[in-house]
Amino acid sequence: MSLLVVGVGIVVTASFFFASPQQDAGAEVAAEEKVSTATEQPRVPVAAGKIDRAIEKQREVPQERGSGGPVVIKRFVSRGPDNKMLRMTIPKMAQIRNDTVPYSVSDDDKAFRRHAAVHLRGTGNPWDRQANVYIAGHRLGFPGTDSWLSFWDLNVLDKGDRVFIIDSTGKRYVYRVFKTFIVDPDEVSVTRPLEGRNIVSLQTCTLPDYSRRLIVQAERVDKR
Repeated sequence: MSLLVVGVGIVVTASFFFASPQQDAGAEVAAEEKVSTATEQPRVPVAAGKIDRAIEKQREVPQERGSGGPVVIKRFVSRGPDNKMLRMTIPKMAQIRNDTVPYSVSDDDKAFRRHAAVHLRGTGNPWDRQANVYIAGHRLGFPGTDSWLSFWDLNVLDKGDRVFIIDSTGKRYVYRVFKTFIVDPDEVSVTRPLEGRNIVSLQTCTLPDYSRRLIVQAERVDKR
């Protein structure tokens, strides 16, 4: 019987990964058939140590340079609500519907388990003039929690698709996808802001073995 179950699982996995890709999140296979060939997903979907160091460096920028003297460092101060909890809706994706996105450190295992995604502490905010709002979530997640399959279909997002974010005061920010790409887990340059732009970067692990990271970037086009 165990061999039969394994055989069925392999057939389901193969049929999902090698079938023609669906562009409509609602057309995907049923949740109970969404499986991965990896034995275990990462505890958190980011390279915690390296990404934390990269974010900290970005928060300090040279403001003045003397001739051969030390660089004067000034930290960015973000003005916005004290409560940085966000809510996010992505119409193209099956699971992201007014989901809570806490502001926390990259190795916060509990936050990644309990929520659909986590806004990495130290990255930008929706209300900033220039920012890279970096939000990461599990591809598979944990059954019975909001993390379960939250970013499973992040790959269906295309250029022009919308991402809606609401801050703790109720202000809404509309983003439009402009870029999707894949990087290695330790490629921390994707957390950097783009000059003069407010973007959100959505990140999850690639399938079937979680070996790389899928990044979807969207730019803020409206706020109200």
